[in-house]
Amino acid sequence: MADGSACRLTPGGAPADVVDRILAMKTIAVVGCSPKPDRPGHYVAAYLQERGYRVVPVNPGHEELLGQTCYPSLSAIPFPVDVVDVFRNPEVVGPVIDEAIKIKAKALWLQDGITHPAGEERARKAGLLVVSDDCLLRQHRRRRG
Repeated sequence: MADGSACRLTPGGAPADVVDRILAMKTIAVVGCSPKPDRPGHYVAAYLQERGYRVVPVNPGHEELLGQTCYPSLSAIPFPVDVVDVFRNPEVVGPVIDEAIKIKAKALWLQDGITHPAGEERARKAGLLVVSDDCLLRQHRRRRG
């Protein structure tokens, strides 16, 4: 699964230019980053890290993941974040979206199976680029190999 095979095969509905603009950003906070290599919240983050992105793990249960300091929340990150990549259940995503807006992230990416229409709209109105129900790893491979 670490090869991204758990990412669903159908493409998400985000416009290609939005995906390309997000992929050009370099600092990605991964909310729900996992210590378990077989979980998408781990191997997607590791893949991005290996491709030169600055991956910032966010998980209140850990102090370090992927060799990086792990933060308990987006607000605890002491530097700017470009993209907030979310691996959380849809029912708990609303506050994460609000926090992404609060820290002035440039983009919000909700992974496969994650949507929150009201929160996505709030993020767009706040100026964030938004992708939902899609896999960042798959989109990166499709565009950047």
